Amino acid sequence: MRTAEFAQKLKQNIALVIKGKDRETELAAAALICSGHVLLEDVPGTGKTMLARALAKSLDCSFRRVQFTPDLLPSDITGINFFNAKEQEFVLRKGPVFTNILLADEINRATPRTQSALLECMEERQTTIDGESYTLSEPFFVIATQNPVETSGTYPLPEAQLDRFIIRLSLGYTDRDTEIEILSGMGENHPISAVQSVLTADDLLSARKEAANVKVNEAVLGYISDIGAATRNHEKIRLGLSTRGLIALKKMSQAYAAIRGMDFVNPDCVKAVAPYVIPHRLVCRELSLKLDRRSAAEEITSQLLEAVAVPTEALS
Repeated sequence: MRTAEFAQKLKQNIALVIKGKDRETELAAAALICSGHVLLEDVPGTGKTMLARALAKSLDCSFRRVQFTPDLLPSDITGINFFNAKEQEFVLRKGPVFTNILLADEINRATPRTQSALLECMEERQTTIDGESYTLSEPFFVIATQNPVETSGTYPLPEAQLDRFIIRLSLGYTDRDTEIEILSGMGENHPISAVQSVLTADDLLSARKEAANVKVNEAVLGYISDIGAATRNHEKIRLGLSTRGLIALKKMSQAYAAIRGMDFVNPDCVKAVAPYVIPHRLVCRELSLKLDRRSAAEEITSQLLEAVAVPTEALS
């Protein structure tokens, strides 16, 4: 299946539940296609969990949801070896990471120790239990949510963990007409109950293979590198994009191009995904009283994209 066809089917199916968020849905699809993970950060009630559930139900893949709380332990995520008295041996009870799509709901409510249990899973697609490593099934995709406003009883994600998410998205509130459409569709049953799978794991793996083969020529690679250098040399940024961040930008650009039926990446593809790939990876030096950390990083990213020279030679 072509990547563009895969993304279109996914977007149409999710639109049965999530109204008026085509851009965000497309970016989530691109992250899924390039084997990345998604962080949904927004105030309560804007559809973060619904988007994750609708995406999971659209694929004929295994799905698990974990509600993160302060008393959650790492073994509650990865699994545990317990002693079976009847068999007189230790048996592995697999945790929720042994799935294809994992929804980590309110991830910042768990302690750093528990949050860190996901790091190995997200980066290396494996988990270690009692010293033994277990390979996770493919595809493996984490979509996490967090509320940026309510800080009581939460543990902010450190930079190293934020870097594991290929993009950070916010759904935001919908416009008046879309809200009326949503309200009209809320009857006895929630619309999520009507969502059926329209794609298989093989469809996803095929789309991933095609996206990975989208060409990125030297000029565009240089443009991506220049963006990274600009973040590292900016006077208001203490910590700019790492090499892993640049790899994430390249992969998201490839997936974005593939979704649009292109077989090569142009600078417009890079500029389209950069506002979602870069800001959560930046550490700013000083924050304005009018801007929080996120807003400051987003503003600086916007300025950099305007300032960095765009290659003008033939790109195909």
